[in-house]
Amino acid sequence: MKITKKILSLVLIASMAVLPLTGCRKSADSSKVLNVYNVGDYIDESLIDVFEEQTGIQVQYSTYDTNEMMYQKVKSGSTKYDIVVPSDYMVAKMKKEGLLEKLDFNNIPNIKNIDKKFLGSEYDPKNEYSVPYMWGTLGLAYNSKYVDEKDLGSWDILWNPKYKGKILIFDSVRDTMGAALFKLGYSMNTTNPKEINEAKELLVKQKEYALAYVNDEVKDRMVGEDGYIGMIYSGDFPLMREENSDLKFFNPEEGTNRWVDAMCIPTTCENKKEAEMFINFMLDPEIAKINTEYIGYSTPNKACFDLLDKEITSDKGAYPDDEYLSKCETFTDIGKDIKLYDKAWIELKSR
Repeated sequence: MKITKKILSLVLIASMAVLPLTGCRKSADSSKVLNVYNVGDYIDESLIDVFEEQTGIQVQYSTYDTNEMMYQKVKSGSTKYDIVVPSDYMVAKMKKEGLLEKLDFNNIPNIKNIDKKFLGSEYDPKNEYSVPYMWGTLGLAYNSKYVDEKDLGSWDILWNPKYKGKILIFDSVRDTMGAALFKLGYSMNTTNPKEINEAKELLVKQKEYALAYVNDEVKDRMVGEDGYIGMIYSGDFPLMREENSDLKFFNPEEGTNRWVDAMCIPTTCENKKEAEMFINFMLDPEIAKINTEYIGYSTPNKACFDLLDKEITSDKGAYPDDEYLSKCETFTDIGKDIKLYDKAWIELKSR
C-alpha cells in the first residue's frame, strides 16, 4: 500500500500541471514557513514536497503521539503551530478554551468535497473551526486461525474465557471505558457515576482474561500472534492484514466510537492564509486519494471516496453503512466530569 515516497514524489511533481489543485497556484511569499503539527505517520510526506513546489511555501513538519501532547504544546504557546490535527473531542475542548482560529472558507473552496454527513458535528456544529481529515471506528482485530467464528460480533468476546491470556486491551481510558459502556447499553459519553462505576467493575472482571493493556504495540503483537484478539482503530487494520493474512476485523454489533480527526488552525499561528491554502490542497480529490491510500484510514472526502478502488470502499470495516453508524457515538468533551473516568481508571489499573 505504501509506495516508496521518493518515487511517488517525483511522479506527482512531474504531473502537477494536470492536477486540479484549486487555490494552490495563488501568489505566495516564498519566505513563509508553514509549521504543521500532526500525529506520527499520518500523512504521505511526499505530498508536502508537491505543496512546496506548487506554492513556494516551505513546510516545517513535526509529529506528536497523542491529542493531549499536542494540546499542551499549543496551550503553552512555545511553538507557533499553523496547523494541528486534533480528534473530535479535542477540537471541542480547544475551541471552548479559545485556542482555535475561525477558518476563512474563501481560502478553502475544496470544503465542497467533504461529505455532508461529516459536517455539523457536535464538536463543531457551525463548521467554523475545523475541516474533517480522516475518520474511523474503534473495533476488534482477531486471528481467524485461533478464534471461532461463532464467538464474533459483540464486545462480549473480550470477556470470553476461551481466549484468556490472548486478549489485548487499549491502555486508553475513554476507548476502553467506552467499550464497556457500550456492552452495558450506556452512552460512552455518560457522566452518570453509577454507569461509569458499572463499566469499571466490568473491566475489573475482564482483566482476568487480558494479556496486556497496550497502545500502538497492539499492531505488532497481533501480527506476531502474541494476541488472538485486540482492540484497534479501523485504519490500522489494512497494514496489519498485509503482514498477516489470518487477521480479520469487525465493528461490534452494539455500536462503537466513530471518531473524526480534523485540520485546525491554532490562535498562535503566524501564517493563517497559507495554512488555509494547505488545508485546501489536502482536500483536492486526487491529493486526498493518494493520502488516503497511503495512510489506510477512511476519508470523509466524498470526491476522494468516489475515486477509490471499490475493494476499499466496499469494506464494511473501513466504511460501515449508515445503519450501523447510527448506533455509534463520537467522543465529546465532558469537561470536569472527566475526573469520574480518571478516578475509575486509576481504580481499575490498581486492581
